[in-house]
Amino acid sequence: MVLDFGFRGVCGPEKGDGAAGVQEDAGELRSPLLHLEGFEGPLDLLLDLARAQKVDLARISILQLVEQYLAVVESARSIRLELAADWLVMAAWLAWLKSRLLLPPEDGPDEEAEDAAELLAARLEELARIGAAAEWMAARPQLGRDVFSRGASETLVEIDRSGLALDVPQLMRAYMAVIRRSARHRIYTPRTIRFWSVQDALARLRKLLGSTPPGWNALDDFMPDLPDGTDEVEGVRIRRAAMAGTLIAGLELAKSGMLELKQEEAFGRIMLRPQGEEA
Repeated sequence: MVLDFGFRGVCGPEKGDGAAGVQEDAGELRSPLLHLEGFEGPLDLLLDLARAQKVDLARISILQLVEQYLAVVESARSIRLELAADWLVMAAWLAWLKSRLLLPPEDGPDEEAEDAAELLAARLEELARIGAAAEWMAARPQLGRDVFSRGASETLVEIDRSGLALDVPQLMRAYMAVIRRSARHRIYTPRTIRFWSVQDALARLRKLLGSTPPGWNALDDFMPDLPDGTDEVEGVRIRRAAMAGTLIAGLELAKSGMLELKQEEAFGRIMLRPQGEEA
């Protein structure tokens, strides 16, 4: 396997057996910091560079890598288990790549090495997806910490201190008997509402046309007054019926040539005047 040595951004000076640390992100352990011959930086970056063939694995000592990994795990007692497992997988893959470099070269194209590189890339992508899914699950609300289930209902004990001795079913039967007796003699009769008919509207229009001011007059000026004692709901119904009857009466008179009708705009007021009258 031939690796490109053109990447120099993270390759620091050779420090030999340096002590490893831990990369922290907002107080959380992320990846071991390695100090190896030919590389200094976090373990996950080393694996990414190896995947992109931008680091010389031949100069990196797997023994030092394993020793520093074990030292980090031993010193970080509060490390999460899933992080330690991820680091172990990364170190194992680097060790496997290093072992491929130690094998004698074979004649012809190294198809097996290319397949191994593709397999490594696929495994790393799968590892990234698993890590993202684990972080998503850890960020979700947890029962008992962020959200809480409904507790058991309290057992209520009813204490009667009234001192009354009564039979509730018998009381309900007596109450229903009274209701039935009173309901037999009460018949609901809705109030009769007399609506304004077309004949009434025709008679009113003919009567008022001669007494209205000259020119155009609004159709709703010919509406009748509401009867005394009319409530708001009945008043709305009576006025709607009167408006419909008055409009039909106006159309009939306009058809017979007694009236002129006009409307300046859609849904505007309807105006009328006697036929032949000048404004």
